[in-house]
Amino acid sequence: MLKEKSKERVILGIDPGTAVMGYGLVKETGSLIELISLGVVKMAHLDNHPLKLQRIFECTTSLIEQYHPDCMALEAPFYGKNIQVMLKLGRAQGVAMAAGLAKSLPIFEYSPKKIKQSITGNGNAGKEQVAAMLKQLLKFTETPEFLDATDGLAVAVCHSFQKTSTAGNGKSYSGWESFVKDNVKRVK
Repeated sequence: MLKEKSKERVILGIDPGTAVMGYGLVKETGSLIELISLGVVKMAHLDNHPLKLQRIFECTTSLIEQYHPDCMALEAPFYGKNIQVMLKLGRAQGVAMAAGLAKSLPIFEYSPKKIKQSITGNGNAGKEQVAAMLKQLLKFTETPEFLDATDGLAVAVCHSFQKTSTAGNGKSYSGWESFVKDNVKRVK
C-alpha cells in the first residue's frame, strides 16, 4: 500500500457519478484545513456510458496534475435497489480510482454514512446539512450550483478528520460536536 506524506498535504475528494461528479480539494497544514477548490464535472449531455467514463478519467487526471494532491478519497457506492445504477456508479468510482492509481496516489474509500457522520455528527444528514457545515468549517459563502461539489469536498474533509482525529492524543470522535469541543483552536 502507498504511504501518505505527512505535515502538509493536499487531499482530493471525489463523489463519483455518471451524470455529475463532484470534487473538492483541501489543504491540511498540521491541524488546520483550508479549502483549495470544489466543483463538478457534468456528463448528463453525454449519452454514451464509455464516454462518461473517459471524461471522469480525464477530469480526475487533470485535477491531479493541476493540484498535485498527496492522496485521494472517494465515496464508496452505496447499496441500491437498481443493479444497473450500482454497476454504473461502481464503474465511475473505479475509473476515478484508476486515474489516481496511475499517478501513484494512495486511495481511500468512505461510505456515505461515514462521510455524513464525520462532517455533521449525523450519518443520516441531508446534502444541504453537509454543505452548510462545510461552509461554516471552511469559511466559504458561495453555494455551488450542484450539491455534488460539496459532497466531493465532504469526502476530502472526512479523510482529513480520520487522520487528525487520532493524531497525537489517541482520540477518535463520534461527530462534529465532539471534535469541535476538543479542537476549539482548529475551527476559525
